[in-house]
Amino acid sequence: MTGSAFGSIHSALHSSAVSVVGNVLILFAVVLWLGLGFRVYRDARRRIDDGWLVGLATALGFGLPYIGPLVYLLFRPLETLADTHAREVELRALRGHLLHGAPHCPVCLTEVETDYLVCPVCTTRLREQCPSCDSALDPLWQACPYCATPLTPHVADLDAALTAEVAVNGNLAHRPAQRLSS
Repeated sequence: MTGSAFGSIHSALHSSAVSVVGNVLILFAVVLWLGLGFRVYRDARRRIDDGWLVGLATALGFGLPYIGPLVYLLFRPLETLADTHAREVELRALRGHLLHGAPHCPVCLTEVETDYLVCPVCTTRLREQCPSCDSALDPLWQACPYCATPLTPHVADLDAALTAEVAVNGNLAHRPAQRLSS
């Protein structure tokens, strides 16, 4: 009786269905191992700038099945190269904004306040005035942010504006930097 039980287990383990399932599991394990190694390679290329370190991470991912990708996951950089670049660009823009300081008149470079309508030195028109609440408005605004009055679009002569800008920038490039004394 015990011989037939072991015989039936032996015949079940050596049947073609069990060997097919075993082969499928082995194939699945190999495909998973290769997929994890390839994923380590792709992720390392996105996060590491040095080619040698990418190669080392890839060798780790393929060399130690299932353990290598876990080790890489523990020691990989937190940010991708694109995230690092975007953060650096944003910081440069913020530094530039902070260093820029107070606004200046585009003609005489005098420091002006943000609510000035004209430059107090050269009387250049800096902003428009709201027809409803008399607040200083940016030329690009479509409505007054203080009283919600819709503004009529100001159609400017683009050629005249560009010519004036080139003239101003050309004069600034040839004029030495000077400070206005108060």
